Amino acid sequence: MDPRVEKILKMPLYQRVLLLVVISALIIGLFVYFMYLPAQEELERETAKNEKIFLKLQESRRIANNLPRFKAEYVKMKKQLDLALNELPNKSEIPSLLSSIAGLARDRGLDVMEFKPGKESPQGFYAKVPVSLKLSGNYHQMALFCESVSELSRIVNINDLVMGKAKMIDGVTELTISCAATTYRFIENPPAAKKKKKGKRR
Repeated sequence: MDPRVEKILKMPLYQRVLLLVVISALIIGLFVYFMYLPAQEELERETAKNEKIFLKLQESRRIANNLPRFKAEYVKMKKQLDLALNELPNKSEIPSLLSSIAGLARDRGLDVMEFKPGKESPQGFYAKVPVSLKLSGNYHQMALFCESVSELSRIVNINDLVMGKAKMIDGVTELTISCAATTYRFIENPPAAKKKKKGKRR
């Protein structure tokens, strides 16, 4: 018999029990450290992965179930966008639109003293096109002009309205009226936003 085994067998009972407990604890510790804990971590990772997959599956099923409604909403929104874009003239239509604004003023009895197109102001997919107007006429004629502009098929806003002091000319009250007419042009290929320069200048 192996002397080491004989030595253990000759130990008092409590020492043999204690040795057995230490060896058992060591085996259990090694098992927990090298087998159980890694397996537990792997299980947690797989569980989290499965939860994500399950949530994604639920979302995909929800989208699939509502796909006809989403398609209908897309078609509806596309029609609304097309209608909105129809109200935004393209670049080639701007001169005729501006001329029609001046023509409306004359048709309503106003004298066009100044008609000055301003610089376009890009706003993403559209650009503001301002026109500075200086008109002469009475209040009623100006009201008719504004009403006619509002009935145009294109979007045109009259703003910055300033009325000068009234004057009597041949028994008729005349006003000098300054205002801005703003229309909006559709930009087919809007320029990409300029990237911010990295770092600060020293």
